[in-house]
Amino acid sequence: MTLATAPAPATTATGAPLPLVALPQGELLTVNEHDVPLVHDALGPGVHFKPLRLDIENGEWLVLATFEPGATVPLHYHTGTAEVYTLSGCWHYLEYPDQLQTAGSYLYEPGSSVHTFVTPTTNTEDTVFLVRVQGANINFTDDGQFDSILDAALIAHVTQLKAEEQNLGPINYIGGGAAGHTTKEA
Repeated sequence: MTLATAPAPATTATGAPLPLVALPQGELLTVNEHDVPLVHDALGPGVHFKPLRLDIENGEWLVLATFEPGATVPLHYHTGTAEVYTLSGCWHYLEYPDQLQTAGSYLYEPGSSVHTFVTPTTNTEDTVFLVRVQGANINFTDDGQFDSILDAALIAHVTQLKAEEQNLGPINYIGGGAAGHTTKEA
């Protein structure tokens, strides 16, 4: 396997040399969320998402999530940081019921945070939010027993399975690096 792109001397748009080496980029790594289908009930009833970036190698994931009223995520421990920007609707952590996150709210979660994500059953609309996570969510049952791990690898796997099940076709999202050997022996 050879790398798709290799670092090279950088230049300006007019071709003038810059005093650095950079990774050439033939095109922008971009997706439009309007072109990404919503994967329904991906992580449970009423929990839908559009994967925008799933980097399995670095353990990073970015999804546009849509939760129906009453949808939840189990108690979980973050192995890394998370950032959540709420676009519409309302949600909170079970452990912080008075700190509602509504449209326009930005939340930063440090690594090692523990909480339970809840969308109130009284919501009159779906809750839509953009979430970026580094690492994994280690999910637990209500009695504190290990349940599952939610990470970029699982989301990529679920995306493929649900896309086939829901006849969504291939889903385009930005992936991660391309780990492999830089040279291959014959």
